[in-house]
Amino acid sequence: MSEGVLPLPSEIPASQFVDGFQLPAMFPADSFRSVVQYKPRDDDVFIVTYPKCGTTWTQNIVLLIFRQGKPAESAIEFFSASPFLEITGAKAAETMPRPGACKVHLPFHLTPWSDKAKYIYVARNPKDCCVSYYHHMRNIPDHGFNGTFDQFFEIFLSGKIDYEDYFDHLMGWYEHR
Repeated sequence: MSEGVLPLPSEIPASQFVDGFQLPAMFPADSFRSVVQYKPRDDDVFIVTYPKCGTTWTQNIVLLIFRQGKPAESAIEFFSASPFLEITGAKAAETMPRPGACKVHLPFHLTPWSDKAKYIYVARNPKDCCVSYYHHMRNIPDHGFNGTFDQFFEIFLSGKIDYEDYFDHLMGWYEHR
C-alpha cells in the first residue's frame, strides 16, 4: 500500500478484535474467550502455530501416532480428535476423545498453560508462511481479502492481521522452549 493512501475495504481482511486481540471475523468471540479461560488437563496436548505454518500437517502426524498409524475415517472424526479451539471453544477440548490434541494459533500469553500439559510449537520460514497465508486469505471468501500480494505483504509485516505479528508470536513461544 502506498504511503498516505487508504486501503480499499477489499484490501483489508475481515477481522474482529476480541478483548484487544485480532481474530478472523467469522470466529465466535465466545469460543475465543472460553479458550483463554480453559484450564488444561494433565494429559492435554496442544499443537500451536502461527497460521499457515504446518498446523494441519502436525495434527495428522500426532493423531497417527496416537492411533498407532490408523487414520481418521472422516473429517468429523479428525476434527473431534484435534479440535481448533478458537472455532470450537474450550468445550471441545473437554469432550475430545483421548488421547487427542488441541489446535490453537494463539500467542503464548493467551494460550492456556499448564506445566503438565504438552505443547508442540511449529515454526515455518516467514516468507513461506506469508505466501501461504496470502493464498489462504484470497481463497476463503469469508476472509474478505481481494488485494494483491504486495498489499498483503505490507499487512503481514505490520502485524495488523489475524493473530497479529508473526515475529512476536514466534518469539513469545521461543522464550518458553
